[in-house]
Amino acid sequence: MSKKHKIVAVSGSLQQPSRTLALVQSLLSALEAALPVEIRVIDLGEIAGRLSGALTRAQVPADIDEHIRAIETADLVIAASPVYRASYTGFFKHLFDLVHHEALIDVPVLLAATGGSERHALVIDHQLRPLFSFFQAHTLPIGVYASESDFDRYEIASDALRARIALAVERAAPYVGARAENVTAALAV
Repeated sequence: MSKKHKIVAVSGSLQQPSRTLALVQSLLSALEAALPVEIRVIDLGEIAGRLSGALTRAQVPADIDEHIRAIETADLVIAASPVYRASYTGFFKHLFDLVHHEALIDVPVLLAATGGSERHALVIDHQLRPLFSFFQAHTLPIGVYASESDFDRYEIASDALRARIALAVERAAPYVGARAENVTAALAV
């Protein structure tokens, strides 16, 4: 039996239901079909109220600290946020402000975002990618952006978006397996 890869997905939307969470769930379903995975979803809509009072890691409630530790030990992180004023949401940033600055070195990160129109698609390259560059994470070359027109209510209705998800997962899968092998080899030395 092959090792299950730890996938941690962060949905930065505070609303429920959420197109961002629907996009995350679709990415996770595709990854689950491609790899043996253990999945954890961090939905900021569920934890934002308790996260907001924590200015430092020491002030974070125990269950939220478990989420942060999951991010820090993931084999792949999916980082998804709705576009809010040309960037990711404040709570999304606050959560990652609490992640140790060296915890994501070389960790593959699949970037995703949702917005009202295609005008916001560059948020992946102009906002999300620099954030994860700070962590020295390996941001995957293909991100997934979805606009409001890609959804019917809160379900994906666009074949083009489904194709982007499939391509992103196809390109992400080798990085997940390669990183796990490199970590195992390094620990054996």
